[in-house]
Amino acid sequence: MRLFKIVFLNQGKVYEIFARTVRQGELYGFVEVEDLIFQETSSLVVDPSAEKLKEEFSGVQRTRIPIHSVIRIDEVEKQEHGPGKIIEIDADSNITPFPNHFINPKNNPEK
Repeated sequence: MRLFKIVFLNQGKVYEIFARTVRQGELYGFVEVEDLIFQETSSLVVDPSAEKLKEEFSGVQRTRIPIHSVIRIDEVEKQEHGPGKIIEIDADSNITPFPNHFINPKNNPEK
């Protein structure tokens, strides 16, 4: 069975999620991700980042991620996948988010 690890930027944080289906979305410029997988915790030690991610995507059947937010998509072996997580970007990180606006509203000649 195929399993994908999707790493993307969202609101200044790096998200790492796992899913069974990844494809080009119907909406231009978006990647569709379906069948999200969250590792069930059976131990007393709970990763708060993994729990926050699970809570944020609870009830989500399909999500669409802007293509410019995607850092990488890997096809992985099932036994190798760990829990998804949300990682804060620190100042020393080598990850730089894409600009939010392709057109600078201050320099827009139509206004």
